[in-house]
Amino acid sequence: LARMMQGVGRRYVRQFNARAGRTGTLWEGRYRCALLQPDKYLLACMAYLDLNPVRAGRVEAPQDWRWSSHRHYIGQESDRLVTPPAAYWQLGNTPFAREQAYAQRVADGLPPAVLRALTDAALHGWALGDEAFLAELQKQTGRRLTRSRPGRPRTKPVL
Repeated sequence: LARMMQGVGRRYVRQFNARAGRTGTLWEGRYRCALLQPDKYLLACMAYLDLNPVRAGRVEAPQDWRWSSHRHYIGQESDRLVTPPAAYWQLGNTPFAREQAYAQRVADGLPPAVLRALTDAALHGWALGDEAFLAELQKQTGRRLTRSRPGRPRTKPVL
């Protein structure tokens, strides 16, 4: 996904700027992504994204942001391009129950700790999940996935 976004940034922006007679980037900052544990953070991440335009003062309610899938998830419109994740299907046994449960989840907002965790993961690219999830990812990738102390690792003194 990161490479695809990089390609979009290189090709589409150049074409768009040529047509519009402008220069510079279309997006503020670079593309950012973070891996997260779906069963623990996916619905919170969806609510986070739905609430971003509200937090930014662009709209009063998430359903007012036309580039969001929020209206699809709360049953106000149908979008064939949206495929709800398994976590969404588990919100209720009927479409109405799922829509109602998701709308309520977004209306309730996110707890401050979850909001900070999602923001930190997105801005810094850290994986987000419980210890077992992070340990399994660490084994699979061999890459550091969480924040550590700044600076070089301390060395043990030689005796």
